[in-house]
Amino acid sequence: MAKSFAQEFYNSTAWKQCREAYKHKVCYLCERCGEPGVIVHHKIRVTPQTIQMPEVLLNFDNLELLCRKCHEKEHEGEHERFGGKHRKKIAERYQVDDNGRVSAAAPPYGAQK
Repeated sequence: MAKSFAQEFYNSTAWKQCREAYKHKVCYLCERCGEPGVIVHHKIRVTPQTIQMPEVLLNFDNLELLCRKCHEKEHEGEHERFGGKHRKKIAERYQVDDNGRVSAAAPPYGAQK
């Protein structure tokens, strides 16, 4: 899920057009494993410092199309900083659809809310 400071950027027409053009450029395939790509990853991360830098965030040289597995591997170390429990809670609380959008996961069948 995008951080609050990045919501406007990720919802912008400029990003949506850039993301789609980049996917097309790399034939919609993960640049690491060749599987179908779903997430356009920023090599230089979207941060409060870079959010106002379109020359960084909309630059094809800073983008990489990844499948979900490769994107998860890219960020694996970040989750491990918080320990295994954090990663498990993330997996239980969120799900990623086929387009790479993150949403709250439905509670398991029979679970109380």
